[in-house]
Amino acid sequence: MSSDAPQPIQSPKAAADSLAAILGGALPDSLAAADDPAPALLHDDGVARAVAGRLRGAGSGAGHDALCGWLYGTFQSGIPALQLAVLRFVPTLAGVYMSRAVSRKPLAGFEAVILTLYAHAVAQRGAGEAETVALPNMANPSVYHEAVKPAAAAAAAAAKPAKAADPDPDVVAELSPALEPHGTMRATRRARIVGAVLELYHGKLALMPLSSKMDFCEFCVAWSGKHGNDKPRGASASARSPEGGEEKWRRVPLPWELFQPVLRIVGHCLLGPANSDELRTQAARAAQCLYLRAMETMDARAVLACRSLIRLSQMVEEPIPEPSFNAVEANMADLEAMRANILSAKN
Repeated sequence: MSSDAPQPIQSPKAAADSLAAILGGALPDSLAAADDPAPALLHDDGVARAVAGRLRGAGSGAGHDALCGWLYGTFQSGIPALQLAVLRFVPTLAGVYMSRAVSRKPLAGFEAVILTLYAHAVAQRGAGEAETVALPNMANPSVYHEAVKPAAAAAAAAAKPAKAADPDPDVVAELSPALEPHGTMRATRRARIVGAVLELYHGKLALMPLSSKMDFCEFCVAWSGKHGNDKPRGASASARSPEGGEEKWRRVPLPWELFQPVLRIVGHCLLGPANSDELRTQAARAAQCLYLRAMETMDARAVLACRSLIRLSQMVEEPIPEPSFNAVEANMADLEAMRANILSAKN
């Protein structure tokens, strides 16, 4: 796909027309008649099912795959709305690619799209720049409380001249290591590249439709090799393409550089603002499967993160009891009776 890479698409209308030609059928009226078809490309369920079905179909992802060429050219257009429409298919793209890559199948079309998404992530963050977060240093005194010093320490401090103490610096934790530019896909860097693409998807997750998040949770179950219990499964999920072919998605290696962004997305689906019980159920199943996988590999970071996520989801599901004022009213009645007795005794 590198020698005859498709030219970037210049407008949302051109993207819609090109996709209609690839799918071999008329697009929905809401998309065909729209002045700006980019939002419909992102949210239309019919288009999403057709594209996802082609990506899951047998033979997809090859170097001559026209749909991969459309995804590549659409994202290269640089139009934010069209880039969102491409990111909407990252769960299916990454899920099918990782499941097939363990079989060493040629997937030049998938790799071209994933590498262009990775290059965008590198450019967005900056090469060599890690994603970090500053954690407060608990050794520093709180601004809301006065630190109590022992008497001996207080006397020694009073004897010395007053000097402003510099607080200890905050602890800097690394969320994502630095990204380096890569023009080719290798097995040794596959997890890092796909993980960075998932981080890019996570950054736009609030704008993604429900079906995209459901697809991701489905592939998480397949990647883990589990099925919500302690029995490993070599192929945890399957899908039927529109052409009638069926493929089972395989268990894949999950190093921390891939496991962490996966868990962050599952956490958003589980605890985020989406009002969908179906999504929460699917995300809870994915979290449980990932936890079983982490327990199998004995990765301490993954075990702690999964267990914390599952516990948080259980806390959210627990109903909050309504406050009761019966005891307060009873105490007030007792106080009023005591007050009346005291006043009567004085009189």
